[in-house]
Amino acid sequence: MTTAAPAGSSRALAHPTRAEIRLEGVLHALSDPMRLRIVQELAADGDELSCSHFDLPVTKSTTTHHFRVLRESGVIRQVYRGTAKMNGLRAVDLDALFPGLLGSVLAAAARQESERGDD
Repeated sequence: MTTAAPAGSSRALAHPTRAEIRLEGVLHALSDPMRLRIVQELAADGDELSCSHFDLPVTKSTTTHHFRVLRESGVIRQVYRGTAKMNGLRAVDLDALFPGLLGSVLAAAARQESERGDD
């Protein structure tokens, strides 16, 4: 069962529980370059970042879609803090379910980026 908004709160966002996170959903979420970029920035920062922190070369509606895919797959957790929507990587949940997956994907992405830079 997904965690839902508490009664009377229209600002809480639904997230899958740890048990509901599926490998195919996580892999799908990480397969898009923009979503992978978001995850890389969250991993590098190690803390929550607001949606406005990310400067993606796509429209605002596309950015919103990418964050929704990441949240619904269980890769990130989003919470409102005042007027800002804050994003945090669910690394503990992902590592518990799929040990080493997130680290391997991030390392492979970094390697790929550095190889592109060497061309």
